[in-house]
Formats: sequence, structure tokens, C-alpha cells
Amino acid sequence: MAIKVLSRFIGSLFCLLVPVAPGVAANQAMSSVVVPNFFDPQHRVEKPDLSELHSLRFLTEDDYPPFHFALPDGSLAGFDVDLARAICEELKIACTIQARRFDLLADALNSGEGDALIASLRIDAQSRAKFDFTAPYYATPARFVTLTSSKLIATPEGLAGKRVGVIPKTAHEAYLETFFPKTVRKPYTTRAALYAALKKGEIDAFFDDAITSSFWLAGTDAQKCCAFRGGPFTESRFFGEGVGIAVKKGNYTLRQALDYALVQLAQRGVYTDLYLKYFPIGFY
Repeated sequence: MAIKVLSRFIGSLFCLLVPVAPGVAANQAMSSVVVPNFFDPQHRVEKPDLSELHSLRFLTEDDYPPFHFALPDGSLAGFDVDLARAICEELKIACTIQARRFDLLADALNSGEGDALIASLRIDAQSRAKFDFTAPYYATPARFVTLTSSKLIATPEGLAGKRVGVIPKTAHEAYLETFFPKTVRKPYTTRAALYAALKKGEIDAFFDDAITSSFWLAGTDAQKCCAFRGGPFTESRFFGEGVGIAVKKGNYTLRQALDYALVQLAQRGVYTDLYLKYFPIGFY
């Protein structure tokens, strides 16, 4: 299954965290959600020559909600799917989105069955050897989660001596060992056990993948018991480089067109609308 996290952007990318802007399609309850922004607002990307780009075939998979999944009628939905459609609308070209098994996606792209792969594919040395990537369109930070009533401050000093749950042998455990060495780390082999321990007061906090944690916080099992505390923590050495749209090696024209579309969607608030649609709690 794909992993998530952060990379580069046309020579001058940095990850900004910005509050929801007034006028964006988000209700008052969402006004405190922080939306990631993966480009320098001072950087202007020139519109590429799209005269040779008449259609765009996206490849994805259909079993990774809320990013990409199949509805009961077989149609595709999800954050990646809606973003792909928005890109085609921005570029004013015909668009198709086809699903493949995740392990078949790379071969499908390289064999010409599609033009671009949008399936939460991690940007790393291994994937860079196979594909060229756009700027990242999302990243997965790590976050602490505590009881809503907790007064803990999620800093190395604030968590010194506190019991922090974590899944063993993960990047999250390694990060705690490196930067929060004075915490009392409590290993739990499943997330269900991690969540139960926090609700029962067996631990003071847990440290985990922010996207997965946001889904739990928004679900019925959490019963509004808990909330993010501190962070986000995004160090690429531990949590990866990012997720981008993959194209064939050397397909500069398409990559440039996709990067241009992503910038335009971010500037017009379309990315924010999609983010809030699928991640109403937010994971930053």
C-alpha cells in the first residue's frame, strides 16, 4: 500500500501551513483547520505550451479510502480522483481515470496504458529511479494525540517523564528516541490497543501517523475523547519526502503541465476545498 509524505517543487518549494482563508468553501466549524500549502506564493510558474496535450489518462487504484476508492456502482471517488479531475478541468483537456491494482500501476504507466499515476505514491530514491514526479500534493506528518482535557505541551521538555504510546519498530518510535528521549515509551503492536490505552488513561499521549490518527479522531470510536497536541512533525529523514503525481522518465512537458495545474488549483482555493472535503479534521 502506498505511503505518504514530502519532496521538492520546481526549485523553490517549501511546505507552508496556512489557516483556511475566508471565502473558501468551508463552514465556520472548519475555520481553525490548517491546510498544507506546498509552494512558495511568491513563485510564479509560467503556463506551459499545451498545444500537444489533448487528453490525459490518469491511473490510480480503487481500495485506499479516502484517497481513491470504488463506489457501489463501480465509479471512482476520493481525494486523488477529484484532484485528477480538477487538474484536467484546469488544463481544459479531456480526462480519463482508470483503476489498477496497486502492484500493477508502475508497469501500466511504463507500458503506455496511462499518462500519469496519481495513487498516493511515495517519492523516494526507489520511485525516482522509475518515474519523474510533480511537486508533492500532500505529505504525512507525525502528531501527538492526547485526551481533550489534557494540558500537556508536546515538546521534549513538556513530555519528559510522560507515558507516550507508539507502535514499535516504526519511524515514529525512532523519532521519539531521537528527539524525545526523556519520554517513557510504551509499545503497542496495534493501533486499536494504542487508542484504547489513551482512552483508559494508561498513557498520557500517543505518537503516530497524522492521517490515520485524524480518521480515528473523526470516527465514532473516539467519541470526541481526544485531540491533536503539538506538531506537526515533518522531518523527511523519518517520515519521507512526499507524495507526487508520477509520469514516465523524461516526460518533462507533462510534468510541467501538471505542476502548473497544481499551482493554479492551490492559488484559486480548489485544493483547500478538496482537502476540507476529505479531511475535515485536518492532519496538520
